[in-house]
Amino acid sequence: MVFGGQGPEHAISCMGAGTVLALLDRDRYEVVPVGILPDGRWVLTRDEPERLAISGRTLPTVAAVAGPEAAQAPADPAAPGAASAEPGGPVPGHAMAPDPAGPTPAASVPQVLAGVDVVLPILHGPFGEDRTIQGMLETAGVRYVGAGVLASAVSMDKEYMKLVFAARGLPICPYVVVRDRDWQGGPGAGATATAERKRIYDAIAELGYPVFVKPARGGSSIGTAKAADQAAVTEAIEGARRYDAKVIVERAVDGAEIECAVLEGLDGGPPDTSLPGQLVIAGGEEFYDFEAKYLDPTGSMAIPAPVPPDVIEEIRRMAAVAFESVSCQGFARVDFFYTRDGTILANEINTIPGMTATSYFPKMWEATGLPLPQLLDRMITTALRRRPGAH
Repeated sequence: MVFGGQGPEHAISCMGAGTVLALLDRDRYEVVPVGILPDGRWVLTRDEPERLAISGRTLPTVAAVAGPEAAQAPADPAAPGAASAEPGGPVPGHAMAPDPAGPTPAASVPQVLAGVDVVLPILHGPFGEDRTIQGMLETAGVRYVGAGVLASAVSMDKEYMKLVFAARGLPICPYVVVRDRDWQGGPGAGATATAERKRIYDAIAELGYPVFVKPARGGSSIGTAKAADQAAVTEAIEGARRYDAKVIVERAVDGAEIECAVLEGLDGGPPDTSLPGQLVIAGGEEFYDFEAKYLDPTGSMAIPAPVPPDVIEEIRRMAAVAFESVSCQGFARVDFFYTRDGTILANEINTIPGMTATSYFPKMWEATGLPLPQLLDRMITTALRRRPGAH
């Protein structure tokens, strides 16, 4: 199992790894936990899931379970992306943005990966869920659980994910893409940059306020904000740009947020879908942000979602279409909106959904009759049966 990583969801990955370590069948699997520190070093870690749980408002990190080699300085401290990660030091938390220079070269990737039967990546966001580790494992000829290179890349980028969804006939929320060159302009851009900003503002205004502003390639609601006017949009875009140079602005949808979990079909069959669940936020937050998800959990999920049976079936059908539209494998969670007029909109697909104690992907499968230990077994078994080669 590989967890942690250099992205802003490092702590969420650690929490999921703790849950998985505690529930994997040790009579069936010999587990080798491998952590990726925020500075990019790969280290063998102790098998201590209790140290990977959130404690109060303190988020876990790979450093909490890393062996003594994690205290050694990187081979090149000046290498791009290098950062301090002393065991017991400050927890990176959700404020950590990916280094624009990219990840530290993975010179410390342990050779033990060459001897494992299959890798279970519990990684989120940049350098983990976006096709980077999937490509590395395929190059090394190592089997792994979950989506392949194409599905990971397309699903991570909300712009291209939406384009693929629309091409497959799935209704989506109206959106605007804010690219770095359009927002920043180039040297000496002058009036051109001003005109581009105006074009962006006009396009967002056409969506209708309020809107949600998100990093195009992010998750866990990190860097996401709700904006009710142009001034708030400017602030929200600048906030999202801390995590990604490309930003997505979506019209806020007045409706229920409904999720559906998906598994790759057995023996080449069609995808299997769970009972959908509806998010219920009880803490007064405007949306399900990072605080509500992890630090001060105020949400719950009604499973099955309290919607008509025909809507349940249609959401399950659309979840399978979304899964196959991006050529997904392994497992995923597909998120929807169900509006007051009865419209179902596909919002996004998450190819490595959260596996923490509060995550809804395993909860939906448990309500469908597949508890987490059996769910993990199926995910691993499917990966072991997969035909070797590029995916």
